[in-house]
Amino acid sequence: MKENKKAQLKIQQMAFMLMAITIFFILAGMFALSIKYSDVKKDAEVLREKNSMLLVSKIANSPEFSCGLVFGGDKVDCVDADKAMVLRENAIKYKDFWGVENIQIKIINSDQEKLCTLQNYPDCNTIQILNNQTKGVPVSNFVSLCRKDSFERESYDKCDVARVTVSYTLR
Repeated sequence: MKENKKAQLKIQQMAFMLMAITIFFILAGMFALSIKYSDVKKDAEVLREKNSMLLVSKIANSPEFSCGLVFGGDKVDCVDADKAMVLRENAIKYKDFWGVENIQIKIINSDQEKLCTLQNYPDCNTIQILNNQTKGVPVSNFVSLCRKDSFERESYDKCDVARVTVSYTLR
């Protein structure tokens, strides 16, 4: 009878040891998965930020913004201010087109910020195309902001250095 109890005790010890080892490996696996999952989330945010940076660069060359051949040649990173103002007035139609929260074009060399409207254009320095009132991560790039102007009945191209800022939300 004594040997039988000893054998039962050994079996119980082995069962508890197997359960402890199983629980240990389950916890270690959950820990490894949580680390891997956090890396996936970080990678997704890095990818989203890269896409936003590419979008900022692509916006200046997209047909909706691009100067094209209007200003004497095919200019790269050139935004047509008149197109941007028209797009600003129709921004609701383009709300989900780019997949960002805010698009803003601001002339660099001006002292105070003056938001552009149809009434004060071109005597302004900030064109707010999309503004969804949410705080997002801003990404920006420098571009040429050009428009046609006239002086003494002569037409000329007026270009300024501007910053295109795009904001996206973290998910």
